[in-house]
Order: sequence, then C-alpha cells, then structure tokens
Amino acid sequence: MKTGYQVGDAMTKKPITVPPSITVEECARIMAEKHIGSMIIIEKGRAKGIVTEQDIVRKVIAPGKSPAKTPLGDIMVTELVTVAPDSDVYDALVLMREHNIRHLPVVHKDEMVGFLTMKDVLKIEPQLFELLVDKFELREEGHKPITQFSPSIGACDACGTFSKKLRREGNGMVCEDCQSGDMGDF
Repeated sequence: MKTGYQVGDAMTKKPITVPPSITVEECARIMAEKHIGSMIIIEKGRAKGIVTEQDIVRKVIAPGKSPAKTPLGDIMVTELVTVAPDSDVYDALVLMREHNIRHLPVVHKDEMVGFLTMKDVLKIEPQLFELLVDKFELREEGHKPITQFSPSIGACDACGTFSKKLRREGNGMVCEDCQSGDMGDF
C-alpha cells in the first residue's frame, strides 16, 4: 500500500545531532529543551548511533549510573535502521513496526539527510493515524474502532504534535504544551 507521500516530504530536514563524547546529562538537557524524544549521534560527518528517552531510562537511570559521567557513546544503539528519502511513508512505517522503533534516520548515498518520526508523519497527514491503526493493529483488543475523530483529537496547529487533548485557542487547536495563550492566532 502506498500513501503518495515520500519520506523526504515528511522528514525533519535538519535534525539536531550530537557527538558520542557528550554526556547523557548534556544530551537529555538538549532533548528537553528541543522537545525531542531521540538524538542522532554523528562522528566524522556520519550517523554512528541513536539514543532515545527509553535508552536513557533503561541504560542509565534505572541501573543507577550517573548521567553526568556517562558518555553518550556508551549507551547509543549503533545498529541503525535507515530509510531512503524517496521511499513511501508507508514503507517507513512498516520498517518502524518491524523493528519496534519510532525514529528513522533518512540516508541518501551514505549521508544522513534527515530524520523521520511518527510525529513527522502525522504532521503532513493527520488522517494517516487511522491508517496506522488499521494496518498495524494498534487498537487494544476489545475496543471499538474509532469511527470519527473528536475535535479535540489531532495535530496541534502550533507544533504539529498529535494530541488527544487539543483545545481551541485563537483560530486554531493546540496541545497541552502549547496552551499558554501566547502562541498567536492560527
């Protein structure tokens, strides 16, 4: 099944990257400031690994290691699953499902040209959420399928994040993180 959208249309074109030498604490601070759930580790211009929030919790916090003393290179996942920018978004979603991941480096001719997340996919086409639910059986057993979206469910007009708790602000619908009143009119 094809969506008609290429990965290059949906990806973040200038993802935030860091070297493997920075500490987990520094990485976590950047991730919190930028509101991102993962970080690509670059060394000599090449993607060498990825670290997610889950990696930080499971490999550093839970075992009691010091985030201030642990280099990112010690916990990064080095077996990267990648996708090409001309791939269909559906194919990228299949890769994510097969590998149980939510973040995909986008690589063209051995060079990282972007980064694709589920949020990126939902930003370009929020209706793909229903496709994801149907094709990947994301619904819990025993629950009825979603037949209609509530106005409070969808992509935030300010940041593009998918939310189940959108609220009208000005001329747009915004998520809890953006419900501050200073986002301007949409």
